[in-house]
Amino acid sequence: MGDLIAVTGAYGYIGKYIAGRLLSQGKQVITLTNKQPGFNSSSDQIKKYPLDFTHPGALTAALSGVDTLYNTYWVRFNYGQMSFERAVANTQTLLQSAKNAGVRRIVHLSVTNPTVDSALPYYRGKALLELYIQQSGLSYAIIRPSVVFGFEDILMNNIAFLLRHSPVFAIPGSGQYRLQPIYVEDLANIALQAGASEQNQVIDAVGPDIFSFDALVHLISEAIDSHSWIIHLPPGLALFLSQVIGFLVKDIVLTKDELRGLMAELLISNQPPLGNTSIRVWLAANAKVFGVKYASELHRHFSTK
Repeated sequence: MGDLIAVTGAYGYIGKYIAGRLLSQGKQVITLTNKQPGFNSSSDQIKKYPLDFTHPGALTAALSGVDTLYNTYWVRFNYGQMSFERAVANTQTLLQSAKNAGVRRIVHLSVTNPTVDSALPYYRGKALLELYIQQSGLSYAIIRPSVVFGFEDILMNNIAFLLRHSPVFAIPGSGQYRLQPIYVEDLANIALQAGASEQNQVIDAVGPDIFSFDALVHLISEAIDSHSWIIHLPPGLALFLSQVIGFLVKDIVLTKDELRGLMAELLISNQPPLGNTSIRVWLAANAKVFGVKYASELHRHFSTK
């Protein structure tokens, strides 16, 4: 691996940890992003370039001399002018610009269990990009994380936040559908190992623990000593309540497609786990601060401030 590395979204959640690992290895890191530094303490060591998909020539120039591109860019849901289809096209523009710039290797973050015929646009878009990368002629590693937990995460943090502040927490349906969370620092380590490899790879990135959603919510509740009443509701009603909460916190808490993917057990892998951090152990060590503040998806990714 060369010494000049690019990370899309190095001021964001997963990108922050990847960039931090690279800097600790003595690498020179640049980022392509449209955000200002926030909670990233390494931001002053990272040169910033605009992530402007309307100017592929500028993207190519920014990536000139880069050995490896770590791509974390994606969208969680359609919002405003942003859509999954546009995110696919934007990523294709980025990857073509990387190829034009002579980037040696792509490390691309996908998701567990994507398929091109999926009824869920999130998973279908991820699968289409995997095919594009595999046919690009670039050296690649495709990393497929499940749900990622750690400080600043959205899903787990906000479950903890609601368990702290709401008298009732609603689980959609039986809650017996399973997921396999991975710790964000484990994911960063997996990504760096894949970046240093010469082989084309498609790797599931999951942790050692498999929980039903019901068991995971109860685990978080016990860890933070929540007094919220945990109930089960029909999925449609639980989704409606999440929209009410979203109105109150000015955010999109959960989408119908996210719930469908969760209930279809798409956030689980049949491969051996590469992450070794147990969420049970991590929660026990960080219960006092986990979920104290709400993490807003809209503020993080769509704020104009």
